[in-house]
Amino acid sequence: MKNLYVISGVTGMTGNELARQLVRMGHKVIGFDNFFASSLHTVEDIVNNSLFTFYQYDINDNAQMDSLKQEIQKEKGQYGLLVYINCAAVVHTEHFYHVNRTFTTNVLGMKMFLDQAIENGADIYINCSTSEVYSMQSWTPDGVKESDFITMSDAEHSQRTSYATGKLMTEFFIKDAVDEGKIKGCSIRFANVYSKNELYPKHIIPYILHQLKDTGKVQLLENSKKNMRTFLYNEDSCRAVIALIDSPEALDGSIYNVATDEEISIVNLVKMCGDKMGKKDPQIVFTGFRKSDPERRLLNTDKIRERTGWMPKVTLEQGIEECVKELNK
Repeated sequence: MKNLYVISGVTGMTGNELARQLVRMGHKVIGFDNFFASSLHTVEDIVNNSLFTFYQYDINDNAQMDSLKQEIQKEKGQYGLLVYINCAAVVHTEHFYHVNRTFTTNVLGMKMFLDQAIENGADIYINCSTSEVYSMQSWTPDGVKESDFITMSDAEHSQRTSYATGKLMTEFFIKDAVDEGKIKGCSIRFANVYSKNELYPKHIIPYILHQLKDTGKVQLLENSKKNMRTFLYNEDSCRAVIALIDSPEALDGSIYNVATDEEISIVNLVKMCGDKMGKKDPQIVFTGFRKSDPERRLLNTDKIRERTGWMPKVTLEQGIEECVKELNK
């Protein structure tokens, strides 16, 4: 029997690909978004599919969420599992420093969506968290684990950490709900997910590609001289979500790192992007500095691999090639 999936932030980077994969599998998807950092363009290939229903709703609008709740109550009897996936988030770096903005959506919105899932008798709730919670702990040579203690900056160092703190709080909400037997679920700490159809070039890979296309050079923060990162293509990140949903024993309120171990420096990332665009040795201009920015954010993914068998399939070079193709359309 096919399932009913309810996805917040469905036109965002994770939400749109999740919806696409689930619809292709024959499941029903009800998704909503307020287009804070996306547009309907990202789901244009499925928006007219009978298995996909879209609402232009805001997760912080009580009336709209009540309408959503009632719609789901009408439909859920036709399907097997009822699964809620929270992808709604204020995620771009420029917004991390706005405490009220991130708290309203990332914490209050998540908790309201979780409460609705429980009230509607949902079977599973997937909470999309972030690797930002590791903060300065991320330099661990062998990759930081979910069980490692977290060392965060605080308000004396950087308001940016408010984003990570809020996301960390959401992990407690889902763990508590699972422990009390209200629902099954887990939290996922994604690391530097990228997509070929990001609307705004604010994450590092689309930013680099747009800079190279528009100016032929890339402006980076001074931090980039030392920073190393891993990058996960959103098709793989969404496959991880589905793998967890399909692994009931993994839905015990746990936290899962979802990332690759293909680490690269930001400087070499620019060179790789340049090569894929036919721009050899692109010029890099360094200016500005970001506080509380870890030099490494290497995550250990043994836990999800062991519990679900998931592993990334798209290499960084393959993912960038897809992004360049989309950029040149």
